[in-house]
Amino acid sequence: MRQELEYVYEVYKSGSLSKAAEKLYITQPALSMAIKKIESSIGMTLFDRKVRPFQLTEAGWLYINAITRIKKIEAELTQRIGDINDLQTGHVRIGGSHYINSYILPPVLSRYSQLYPGIALELVEHSSAVLTKMLEERAVDLTFSCNQLFMKDFERYPMFSDRILLAVPRAHPFNRRYRAFALPPRGVMNGHHLHGDCPALPAERCGELEFISLMPGNNLHDRMLQIFAAVGVKPRLKIELSQLATTYHLAAGGFAAAFVSDRMVTAAATPLCFYRLDSPLATRQFYALLPSRDYTAKAVRRFIQLVGEVLRPKARA
Repeated sequence: MRQELEYVYEVYKSGSLSKAAEKLYITQPALSMAIKKIESSIGMTLFDRKVRPFQLTEAGWLYINAITRIKKIEAELTQRIGDINDLQTGHVRIGGSHYINSYILPPVLSRYSQLYPGIALELVEHSSAVLTKMLEERAVDLTFSCNQLFMKDFERYPMFSDRILLAVPRAHPFNRRYRAFALPPRGVMNGHHLHGDCPALPAERCGELEFISLMPGNNLHDRMLQIFAAVGVKPRLKIELSQLATTYHLAAGGFAAAFVSDRMVTAAATPLCFYRLDSPLATRQFYALLPSRDYTAKAVRRFIQLVGEVLRPKARA
């Protein structure tokens, strides 16, 4: 019965028999036969196969809801048993965006692994929308977000903040015109942009530049549009990308200007000039998200505590 439930759940996630069969390491005919056997036993279909990707029927939704509850019970049981060992063994599944996993979590993961070598860490990388869905289904134990839309159904704990900066290729004439506002990479690394006496560039000046933008739906993309809209300026977008790290490196290569996080500025030789923005939207508060009203393992709680401990010396205003 357990194997059959896994088959149904994987077809639901994948949206097709071929993709599900590949992930389950079985042949498509064998998977199709297994699903039909289940449907025959209950006298109803679980999937509408006339549409792509497959859609659940009413009976299919009952199955998936039941499977989700079973997975939650199993996950909680595993966590409670693991807690008996008091952080000697366990498994923590962390969901993060490419930005979080690349620029925020590395020192936390390293420290956690040193302190608790018996606990296995799993790092999952997706967009915030996908990760919150995975958190709801308990496919990850925790994730991080600064988007209020994704937080309402979860427990949340403030973890860290970052500051959005305008990054302009060093050779661009813009930097000569606004040199009074410009910061070198080392100035950002030293936190000068967080001081009250650091001049902020009027946001309307950004209208003079062409921009590398993230795709619609990304939090930084949405904030960029709001910053421009607040000063009545239409952004001049040169290219749209899916990853913030790519945006940063393309700007450093001289392609165009970009909005980036101050936490990405880690090398003094980076050929960019940075500008503090005159906008409240330039500060982002990130939270750790946990499933609401569910048991939280000691290993997960300790990971959240460690995020605060490791990042506290670098906390942003």
